Amino acid sequence: MPILANNPNRKSWLEVASDSDFPIQNIPFGVFLTKENIVTVGTRIGNYAIDLGALQQLNYFEGIELTDDMFMQDTLNDFISDGKKTWRLVRNRIAEIFDATNPKLRDNEKHKDIVIFNVDEVEMQLPVLIGDYTDFYSSKEHATNVGKMFRDPENALLPNWLHIPVGYHGRSSTIIPSGIPVHRPMGQTLPNGETTPVFGPSRLVDFELETAFITTDANIMGENIPVYEAEDYIFGMVLLNDWSARDIQKWEYVPLGPFLAKNFASSISPWIITLDALEPFRTKGPKQSPAPLPYLQSKGKHAFDINLEVSITPKNGVPNIVSHTNFKYMYWSMCQQLAHHTSNGCRVNSGDMMGSGTISGPTPDSFGSMLELTWGGKDPIQMNDGSERKFINDFDTVTIKGYSKNNEVRIGFGEVSNQLLPPFVRK
Repeated sequence: MPILANNPNRKSWLEVASDSDFPIQNIPFGVFLTKENIVTVGTRIGNYAIDLGALQQLNYFEGIELTDDMFMQDTLNDFISDGKKTWRLVRNRIAEIFDATNPKLRDNEKHKDIVIFNVDEVEMQLPVLIGDYTDFYSSKEHATNVGKMFRDPENALLPNWLHIPVGYHGRSSTIIPSGIPVHRPMGQTLPNGETTPVFGPSRLVDFELETAFITTDANIMGENIPVYEAEDYIFGMVLLNDWSARDIQKWEYVPLGPFLAKNFASSISPWIITLDALEPFRTKGPKQSPAPLPYLQSKGKHAFDINLEVSITPKNGVPNIVSHTNFKYMYWSMCQQLAHHTSNGCRVNSGDMMGSGTISGPTPDSFGSMLELTWGGKDPIQMNDGSERKFINDFDTVTIKGYSKNNEVRIGFGEVSNQLLPPFVRK
């Protein structure tokens, strides 16, 4: 089935700025609360949020097999469960409805009043009920930088790294959408030179520049997903800030890896950008040497050219861009990650989220964490207001943006932006 929604010549009858992340060729999916306090599944074109539940009630999806309440829910899980054919049919239909040449909704003022909101009038929610969350560690540059910092620089990568997409299971209960503040976590740390740990606020809170992909129901328990089929089970992508407390992590991670240093907060952008929308931006990933084992070998273009940017904004200050990088640098692709994840028969469900791991590029200004950008705090970043940052200060806001662009179209993710507050105090 062709992806008609991606036609680069298509224009919308809704006004869309030339530099918008959300042209009619994007058609992302999210969940929002309307000004009437109704939660609905929606999409976005330009600065307009579109109520898909209302569109469905008004019969604009006639001919597409959907359950009666498909878009009148508070998560996208059921829609995602319907699979790739339904996703594509719905995107194609939305593109048709909002095409500049289609008068059906364009000229119906009553329907437009019910269906279309300004984005400032809605409150974005977490788009899916995330049952399970896995975080990978798939940037060779990031893994090498961390290895140089904490291990033998000559053997920065551990022996397994070039053979498997390394990952761990995170916690879904503290995944939040953009705009929700994050509290500085409390935890155990081991001060330099001491042998006994102390308990208190983390002093080394960091961002991790990541993306994440959202899956549909992929398999039954015991079944593996072949690498060449894996993308059929990926609904789309979001931006991810996988907050980290480096001092807590340093003390706790041996022998089982990340725990409380990572599960206090992970933030995602609210609009899920489908793989269909990103199709024009496919590219080849880095050469993999040694060649992966056969079950991880894939041909063709399975990386995506997505520009990524991180800024830090002090309280009452202006944004300071601290990193520019690109998703195409990832050593292990999403299809390899999902194939490996299910290679032992692990079940993957609709709404599960898989984090890419910190995305770092080859140059110092393209590193994806403060740990790397300041090299463990040794080289502080100078801010516009004259202050310095080794890690994230209280009341700083960390914002991640991402977009893909070619000569015909720009497809963006919007942003994930959250402020770091002091530790939570019970009243």
